[in-house]
Amino acid sequence: MGRVSKPDISGIAPFFIVNDVPVALAFYRDRLGFEVALQGPEPNDIFFGIVRRGAAMIMFKAVGVDPAPNYTRDVKKGVARWDAYLYAPDPDALAKEFSARGVEFSERLKDTDDGLRGFELRDADGYVLFFGRPRSSTFKSDWDSASVGS
Repeated sequence: MGRVSKPDISGIAPFFIVNDVPVALAFYRDRLGFEVALQGPEPNDIFFGIVRRGAAMIMFKAVGVDPAPNYTRDVKKGVARWDAYLYAPDPDALAKEFSARGVEFSERLKDTDDGLRGFELRDADGYVLFFGRPRSSTFKSDWDSASVGS
């Protein structure tokens, strides 16, 4: 039987519950260099928004409940602390850019024990984002050659 090709999936967008959508949008735009792709539904009533940078997209909505980042839950004492992993082919350059924007890292740029190179930060609502890439050249080249966001 022949190999069946699968349609590509070129990205994923986490959906974060936030306290204030305009504040979340401003953080991602001003501190992390994302573009605001959507906000609304009305200019004076913004409770939903989307930011985008490259193939990464994040959605936000204020629904009257507090955000619940993973690290705030008692999940085996922090083993599930990230809320999103954002693949960055050059985490060193990205960390330099974010530092120039005054972003504080919750974990500095480093090679991790689990085979990654990158850094962590918390957004305005406490969600933990990891920006980085695998150190393994095999996995990295497979990821780079995939049609991620192209």
